[in-house]
Amino acid sequence: MKVGFIGLGNVGAKLSGSLLRNGYDLTVRDLDPVAAQPFLDGGAHWGESPKAMAQACDLVITCLPSPVASAAVMEADDGLLAGLSAGKIWAEMSTTDEAEVTRLGALVRAVGAEPVDCPVSGGCHRAATGNIAIFAGCERHTFDRMLPILATMGRRILHTGDLGSASVLKVVTNYLATANLITLCEALVTSKAAGMDLNTAYEAIRISSGNSFVHETESQVILNGSRDINFTMDLVVKDISLFQDVADRAEVPLEVSPLLREIFLDAQARYGPREWSPNVIKRLEEATGLSILADGFPADILDDEPESPGYEVIPTGI
Repeated sequence: MKVGFIGLGNVGAKLSGSLLRNGYDLTVRDLDPVAAQPFLDGGAHWGESPKAMAQACDLVITCLPSPVASAAVMEADDGLLAGLSAGKIWAEMSTTDEAEVTRLGALVRAVGAEPVDCPVSGGCHRAATGNIAIFAGCERHTFDRMLPILATMGRRILHTGDLGSASVLKVVTNYLATANLITLCEALVTSKAAGMDLNTAYEAIRISSGNSFVHETESQVILNGSRDINFTMDLVVKDISLFQDVADRAEVPLEVSPLLREIFLDAQARYGPREWSPNVIKRLEEATGLSILADGFPADILDDEPESPGYEVIPTGI
């Protein structure tokens, strides 16, 4: 299968790297040609336009920073829709809006192609090793065609249902991760203020009912001081706003979600939209005069699991 990949940012570069590393015939494109050079050096082809990529490839993946960016790539005069045809697949791996991916999916189906929304979850360190989790919303027969590709880029692959369902679940999980990050910031600052050793506090959380994926990753780079988790404040604001949109459409009167958004909007205003998201803790560091740092923690998170073939996760109800 010939694969096109548009969007070589923090996540996209790692996902497309797994495809290239595993021998796929890969065509890449990014607004920044410099980002594509390592792939071209490794044997990938350059996509002259999204339309040309759709014409030449069996599958084109988009991994872009916003729904607006995805719509532009799809609907421009030389966009993907102009090149897609019967039997081809468009896979949206961006974190995007359920309503928007459904709208674009209808346009994809109108030209005979098949749409999939398949966002990832688990962090850039797992995207780099092909061990990230992937949700996929699409027809079952489309999922079966996509599974070998998805299992190359990720470890645990979940068919979530119809198109758009994966995007809903992706923003649900990102919302939970954001809530966990904020509460961990409060927990670490409170521990320090109460006189606790932060290495000990980290271990207490890690071995207890308070542990989580976010603690084992983001708390480490918080305590190191790098705060580098390859995810920025503007992306958090986007994701939790998308989650709030899902809740609003379903008329769910959320209470915590608006507060999380308010906290991150304030942090973004203070420190800039491209600041690393764990630096939301600076709000509390500044308010208390405390420095939440400890020795022995890494500046960035690496995946220590060896790369291994992905597989479909089957919901069991357990």
